[in-house]
Amino acid sequence: MNKRNNHKELNLDELQNETLVVHADDWVTNDRTLAPAIYYSATFRADNAAEFAEMAGTPRHPQYYTRYGNPVHERVKKVMAELEGTETALVTGSGMGAIATTILALVSAGDHVIAQTRHYMSTAKIMDEMLPRFGVEVTLVEQADVSAFAEAIRPNTKLIMLESPANPTMVITDIAAVVELARPRGIIVVADNTFASPINQRPHDLGVDVVVHSATKYLGGHHDLTAGVICTSEELAERIWHTHISIGSVLSPMDAWLLLRGLRTLPIRVERINANALALAKFLEEQPQIERVYYPGLASHPQHELAKRQMRGFGGMIAFAIKGGYEKTQRFVSALKLSLNAVSLGGVDSLVVHTAAMWEGVMNEEQMRTAGIPSNFVRFSVGIEHIDDLKADILQALQVV
Repeated sequence: MNKRNNHKELNLDELQNETLVVHADDWVTNDRTLAPAIYYSATFRADNAAEFAEMAGTPRHPQYYTRYGNPVHERVKKVMAELEGTETALVTGSGMGAIATTILALVSAGDHVIAQTRHYMSTAKIMDEMLPRFGVEVTLVEQADVSAFAEAIRPNTKLIMLESPANPTMVITDIAAVVELARPRGIIVVADNTFASPINQRPHDLGVDVVVHSATKYLGGHHDLTAGVICTSEELAERIWHTHISIGSVLSPMDAWLLLRGLRTLPIRVERINANALALAKFLEEQPQIERVYYPGLASHPQHELAKRQMRGFGGMIAFAIKGGYEKTQRFVSALKLSLNAVSLGGVDSLVVHTAAMWEGVMNEEQMRTAGIPSNFVRFSVGIEHIDDLKADILQALQVV
């Protein structure tokens, strides 16, 4: 056996994340190129009718039709399943593709869903508007209150949707406590792990059944792709996949390849981003123009101890409020030079948004209040720039407030 073939003998359970992201997908395909190939083919041929029937009848076949699967999808799925500690994974064309597909696959008319009052805005709209149209009841609860989850459970509760830390308020959910409520009742727990990434938090280790990601963010890491990932068991993956191929939220081979390339550097990027964010959050707390800073790594965060228990790092997302309201917040964001005023998060560049200005176009006032978004709220996605440069940029922008 040559040296390269020794990769077949790797025990992935013994490898650290930095090694997993480089080698977990070795030999997933028969491709012997060092840089993975991009299989830009919508469909794949069979050698005979019997082989075609086998391909057509195999769920998630990687070389039948790209809506069903693709060889580069297989590589991404293997890396993500290893990072999240699940049996398998699915990939989709966006993070919301992953979330919507998962929810629609697992609930039916007459079922009841429990979700948080604070979710990413599109997830919130699924709960507020889409599911009720299909005859699914939804109860929203305060995620920081475990007793609220317990009180919301009904005989027909089929799914609990979590997001921790929550976008954009950085509120933490006690994941293990919610799982303890759900498991004996057969309730499926889904967790959006986008803000944390699998480097900082593994919800499956805490008992979560399905972990979803907007891979557009930290997993890709360079603001150049749109993708989603669903990490779960083989049994639930097959259920979700059948809905996935009907909805058609397909990840293009090129975006899958870009995602795989982004995953190779995920641990080292997140390590730098974690350090930058903690330093920047502490720095912001010292500035007189800042009303409040929301970051789970700060001792001032009301759930700091919970965050320390269930997270290995606190991530790169910071929320803070500017003294003086909407107009001064607008001026601050506009004055930043290094931190780019753009949606999304989790990339190498620092990004900033005036949250109220971004969300008011898609959420009404009541939904904004429910989500806990005041008019002077800023969401800051910390990148890999030098921390001294980020601090200097914020200082000069605060001078206009």
